[in-house]
Amino acid sequence: MKICGVELKGNDAIICIMSRENGLYDIPKTRVQKISLVDAGDAEQVQAFQFAFAKLMEDYHVDKVVIKGRALKGKFAGGPVGFKLEAAIQLIKDLPVEILAASFIKKALSRSQINIDFRDTGLKQYQQQAFETVFGFFEGSLYLQ
Repeated sequence: MKICGVELKGNDAIICIMSRENGLYDIPKTRVQKISLVDAGDAEQVQAFQFAFAKLMEDYHVDKVVIKGRALKGKFAGGPVGFKLEAAIQLIKDLPVEILAASFIKKALSRSQINIDFRDTGLKQYQQQAFETVFGFFEGSLYLQ
């Protein structure tokens, strides 16, 4: 199964694609590490973002997208553009999307029997939260079975 972890930050959807087969994890090289929305007020730009995201998921044969959840209000609340990006991703036809709470990710990572040093993944530093989201999903789903 191939999953895309997403962290929404500002105008960017930062991604990390990972697959797990027979207990082995693989992080393929992708042509982009983030997709940006230039102008959130322009409907054509939002559609262009959605198309680019959907095309990337199709090209890499992604089965599901998991997005790191953000607070709706308070000091650490996500910005309005981030929620627009989230909605654009959720509305992509035939692409299952799940929002993961930060507490779920943290718990799954702490329970994990596998210790992966992020520096060894070959990913960029800004992709760490997206990586932890997808890895937490895989590890957390082991405990739900």
